[in-house]
Parts: sequence; C-alpha cells; structure tokens
Amino acid sequence: MTLPAINVRRKPRQSRARITQEALMESFVRLLHERPASEITIREITDVAGVGLGTFYEYFSKKEDLIALTIHQHVKSNAEALKSYAQSLIELSTNLDFSAYLQQVIHFQLQEIQAQQFLWAQTFLLERQISSIEIYRKSYEMMVQMWQSILTPFIKDYVQLNRISLNVQRVCYGVVSQTLLIEPEFGEWEVLESDVLGFIKSLMGI
Repeated sequence: MTLPAINVRRKPRQSRARITQEALMESFVRLLHERPASEITIREITDVAGVGLGTFYEYFSKKEDLIALTIHQHVKSNAEALKSYAQSLIELSTNLDFSAYLQQVIHFQLQEIQAQQFLWAQTFLLERQISSIEIYRKSYEMMVQMWQSILTPFIKDYVQLNRISLNVQRVCYGVVSQTLLIEPEFGEWEVLESDVLGFIKSLMGI
C-alpha cells in the first residue's frame, strides 16, 4: 500500500523549532545503527532527542513521516554538497575539460556515499518501504535538477542538458542503490566507480 505524502504537522519556521525537528531525525539515525527501523519506537526517538512525546506529534503524525523526512533531508544534503564541490572545481580551474570535470564530481559523490555507507544502505531500503511514488519522484527530480546545475557550464543546449542529466542520475542512482541494497557492506568502491564512469561515458560518447 502506498503511503501519502510526508505529513509534517508543524513546519519549523523558527530556529528553535528547526533544532527540535533535526534532533528527532538525528535520534532516529542513531537508533537505526542499533536495530531496524521497524523495531524503533517513537518513545525511544523522543527519549534520545530529549523531548516529550507530545513534541513529536507537534511535527509528525506518525513515525513513517519522520523517516520520510529524514530520507529527504539526507538526499538533499548530498545534492547540496555535490553542487558546492562542482562549483569549486569551476572556480578553481582555468582549463578543465568536461570528461575530467564529470569524473571528479562522480568520484566526490561516491566518496561521500562511501563515508556514510551504512546510512545510505538504510536510506535506499527505507525509501522503498516508506516513500510514496510522489515523494520518490520529487526526490528523483531534485537529483536530476542537481545534475542539470552541475552540467550547465559545459552543456548549453537545454534538451541535451535534460537528457544527459537524467541519464547520469539513472546510472549513478541505479548502480549505487542496487549495489547497497544487495550488499550493504560492499567494499569494492574503486571497481564500482570505474563501472559508473564507463556506463556514463558510453551513454554520452566521451
């Protein structure tokens, strides 16, 4: 059964409210390192966060809403880090060709995922269990838009930019998510990076 969109009862407009919501998400992630999400209770999350049970329900109607928002924020944080890194490459380099640029960006992305491998493996798993198709599409579109932003300095044609951005996301997401779903403790990251780059270069003809 598909769940509805994330139901956040109270959006954190003030800094204190944002801190509370972030504390609840961080508490869930800490507990996730100890046992599966299905075994974690709302009471445990609030206890670790140091807030009352009523505070949880000010922001979320159920645990699944907290999990869905945690996934979204994790993916969004990765996208923002990747865009910042790509921008720094553009600003610091005077003679960087497209192939080298794309290779460095993908290397950075895979390094970031490897550094939080457990959390990413859980993210891909929970995404399939919790996220509705609307949430999944929104997250996927966010990542495609991220690639559009990253590739814009080298690809000016809008139609081509959209097609290449979508294909890069398809390859990166598909390879990494399927790998970590099947093998959460996967260790051959250099081989995986080589495969990802090979697939992308083949699709783009570079």
